[in-house]
Amino acid sequence: MNITIQLAKELKLKESQVATTINLIDEGNTIPFIARYRKEMTGSLDDEVLRNLFERLTYLRNLEARKEEVIRLIEEQGKLTEELKKEILAAEKLQKVEDLYRPYKQKRRTRATVAKEKGLEPLAEIILKQETIAGSLDELAQAYINEELEVNTTEDAINGAKDIVAEIIADDAKYRDKIRNLNMRKSIIISKVAIEGEDSVFEMYYDYSEAVNKIANHRILALNRGEKEKILKVKLNSPDEEIVNYLIKEVIFNSKAITYESLSEAIEDSYKRLISPSIEREIRSDLTERAQEEAVKVFAKNTKPLFLSPPVKDSRVLAVDPSFRTGCKLAVIDGTGKLLDYATIYPNAPQHRIEESKKIMKNFIEKYDIDIIPIGNGTASRETELIVADTITEMDKEIHYTIVSEAGASVYSASKLATEEYPDIDVSIRGAISIGRRLQDPLAELVKIDPKSIGVGQYQHDLNQSKLGESLKNVVEDCVNSVGVDLNTASPSLLNYVSGISTATAKNIVKYRDEHGKFLNRKMLKEVKRLGDKVYEQCAGFLRISDGNNALDNTSVHPESYAVTSTLLEKLGYELDDVREGKLKNIDEKIFEYKAANTKKNAKEESTKSNNRKTVRSLQDLASLNLKTDTPKETNRKTIKENILALAEELEVGVFTLKDIIEELKKPGRDPREEMPKPVFRSDVLKMEDLKLDMIMQGTVRNVVDFGAFVDIGVKQDGLVHISELGDKFIKNPMDVVSVGDEVTVRIIKLDIERGKISMSMKGIKRT
Repeated sequence: MNITIQLAKELKLKESQVATTINLIDEGNTIPFIARYRKEMTGSLDDEVLRNLFERLTYLRNLEARKEEVIRLIEEQGKLTEELKKEILAAEKLQKVEDLYRPYKQKRRTRATVAKEKGLEPLAEIILKQETIAGSLDELAQAYINEELEVNTTEDAINGAKDIVAEIIADDAKYRDKIRNLNMRKSIIISKVAIEGEDSVFEMYYDYSEAVNKIANHRILALNRGEKEKILKVKLNSPDEEIVNYLIKEVIFNSKAITYESLSEAIEDSYKRLISPSIEREIRSDLTERAQEEAVKVFAKNTKPLFLSPPVKDSRVLAVDPSFRTGCKLAVIDGTGKLLDYATIYPNAPQHRIEESKKIMKNFIEKYDIDIIPIGNGTASRETELIVADTITEMDKEIHYTIVSEAGASVYSASKLATEEYPDIDVSIRGAISIGRRLQDPLAELVKIDPKSIGVGQYQHDLNQSKLGESLKNVVEDCVNSVGVDLNTASPSLLNYVSGISTATAKNIVKYRDEHGKFLNRKMLKEVKRLGDKVYEQCAGFLRISDGNNALDNTSVHPESYAVTSTLLEKLGYELDDVREGKLKNIDEKIFEYKAANTKKNAKEESTKSNNRKTVRSLQDLASLNLKTDTPKETNRKTIKENILALAEELEVGVFTLKDIIEELKKPGRDPREEMPKPVFRSDVLKMEDLKLDMIMQGTVRNVVDFGAFVDIGVKQDGLVHISELGDKFIKNPMDVVSVGDEVTVRIIKLDIERGKISMSMKGIKRT
């Protein structure tokens, strides 16, 4: 099947959409660019659909390339038949292609290859032919005795021939496919404890079994880790008898043949020695791949809201990286993210220099007029929180603190990037700087962290790091390009995720900025070394200049649409400076009037112009009155829609593009993160001992996994809302209900203070 047709069928898209998108990808356009600026060509496919299309396109192209390679390799051996070629070309999965190639693949030295070297292949063919002839197989085997080749007896000859037969059966694609499917439907995965008497987090898997076709992805990853750490022994319990009976029925067609007994033995040996271990490895591998793919998706879905956490702009912060013995690191950071001061205090065990620590913090708060104190959530976080909260109560000014995830801060602080950013600052202080800047601009700071260290998802350290990294890259790319990047402040790390910009180009942009000062307009990007026309086309719309000489440079309107935008403004009675001054909030009113004002047919239309204006302004009032008529509202929507179509035709621009331009003109410099849940600021402290059963609390979702969500309610340990407690209805996927960063209301249903475990429920409680 043609790849375009197949993708259209799989993704339920039009063939024209798929064909156009493939062309755009092949021309070197990035997914964010296609999603944002080529909507007319793709039919407004979003970035998620486009990435799925790109992923499947890559797989199918690799599949086609592998088919061609396999056909060539078999043909070189002179063994390619038309039937085999058709089977290979018809294969829809890579596994099927590999199964068909298996008999022709160069193998390492096996018992079968040794037997072939001893000249026993003809005897193996006799066994497979299953002829009813006089005599016995022993008599036929006499002809293959050869002491020079170490075939000393007829038993040696028959055993060698059976080894060849066993391998032929094991390599048959049809048999393998059937056995694999049988195992997937009927196998049981079993785990046992490897060392009796040992306690571990894998305790529930010490004597565990579950059907392969029902086991949840997170349990597969747990079993894999337990096995890797040699705490668990894991195996597959397959329907062996059913499989052997299937092979006997498929292979044996003459039960009266003199070779019947030897062939039966070869079949059983083929399954137990060759097929079963191989298929078990394949199934375990397939289960792991499936679980890892799902875990990567979980990671991506958790990461997106984390990266899109709203920035706390223009706030002066006193960041605290808590610790016991080595002391808490303090970093004072101004509203632009610049480090102003730093220190180390020792309020916790073993020093307990509480008053001294408070004095230093108070001094920083007063000297730098601190607004917020972000505290890392790692070791000694809650103990430090007590001291910070106590310090706040002793201050005259209003000040709050908040808990910030410090996952990966220590990894970043020792990285090459951190060394380049803060060459003269101690490694330990860099962690505090990272915590502070994460509060001020999570997106800009988190792009510097290694994916597995970000602290969301499940078993991310066990996942394929290449796939995890690619997933993070895609998520961050989508986030960065949906938010936009300030061209005059962005670091190379952040610029590197902008559509079309490579690591080298990002460094060149910063170098140009350092040498020539601020960018005054997007056109200046063309002066950057190695930033050609194609890169400019891909990146320009995602880069912002807030105080440049063109107001459109602070919007996501692409430079290729500047002329159209200027004409639009002129037609609607606006000037470019009106965009900078935010005067286009009521642009819908102008669009509503536009057609009537330019296609007047009679005096009656002219007289209704002012009435139309009143209608637009009173829409909100009509909605609030809940009148039983939708005529004005529906008429308004219809008129605006018609006028946008008319404008698009006049301006010779696509409707999708025009709508995007209009939305950008309403709110130039808009940051979509402002619509996300804000961080929780506190001034008091809650301890585990303060909690009681049935207590209703507010919390922040910190992580979402297959089996539920972890929620921070302000105590030392995040509580778990199990998937069964996430809502009053059945929930298949926790991410259908909650996301990282959500503010939720929970009820405590179980407390284990000694072990620091909190179980919570959201049943019967409305989400906040």
